[in-house]
Amino acid sequence: MKVRRSERLIDMTQYLLDHPHDLIPLTFFAARYDSAKSSISEDLAIVKKTFKERGTGILETIPGAAGGVVFTPSITDEEAREYIESLAERLSEEDRLLPGGYVYLSDMLGQPDLLRKVGRIIAAQYLDKKVDAVMTVATKGVPIAQAVSYYLNAPFVIVRRDSKITEGSTVSVNYVSGSSERIEKMELSKRSLKRGSKVLIVDDFMKGGGTVNGMKSLIEEFEAELVGITVFAESKFKGERAIDDYNSLLFVQDVDTSTKTITVVPGNCFDK
Repeated sequence: MKVRRSERLIDMTQYLLDHPHDLIPLTFFAARYDSAKSSISEDLAIVKKTFKERGTGILETIPGAAGGVVFTPSITDEEAREYIESLAERLSEEDRLLPGGYVYLSDMLGQPDLLRKVGRIIAAQYLDKKVDAVMTVATKGVPIAQAVSYYLNAPFVIVRRDSKITEGSTVSVNYVSGSSERIEKMELSKRSLKRGSKVLIVDDFMKGGGTVNGMKSLIEEFEAELVGITVFAESKFKGERAIDDYNSLLFVQDVDTSTKTITVVPGNCFDK
């Protein structure tokens, strides 16, 4: 029994959203809906136009016998900026300031809708980098990395500060914590990352950049390539940061410890 066009469009759109970066043959949709390829092509043209107008992403047609369509999620600069500005306002609320100048993020980074939007915003910055893996350390950066990896259709790897017997043999590096200036260790399973992989580092919060710099060292140990660094939020840091080439979505501009208030503004990701 053939599926009506309205039903095809709904199901087709959802399928494309669920399979970003995958090459999907027209024959797959033709068989799925028991429809002619010409009808499927017309449907895809409607979806492509809608995706473009809404800023949802790009639907690319690959010609040839082995061709099909590939959906690449994206987001408009205007939508991304508006969302980051709204997050900055939320993070400027009272009682979010923690000892040491850190910002309380746990409640926000536990919200699925926020993670989806943040993941989409970060992923859109690296669509042309062909990322093979998203790397983060075992902190609150994990859900962010997971969201980014979904929109890039790339696995995410978790760097740990303590040994896990279930990880098997590991590669470890020592690094200087940017905030405390202590020597610490981080490690990654040898099976987690292939040599030559293009790696994107994602983290939740950065002060001195020591943790991110440690992950950079790990990437070098694996003979992989760093394609970018993005942090959800950064704060002011007295002295020289361990890294200088990175993107941040949010920037803690001012901290008043007497009133326990902070001022958060959009980060440098919109300056590049």
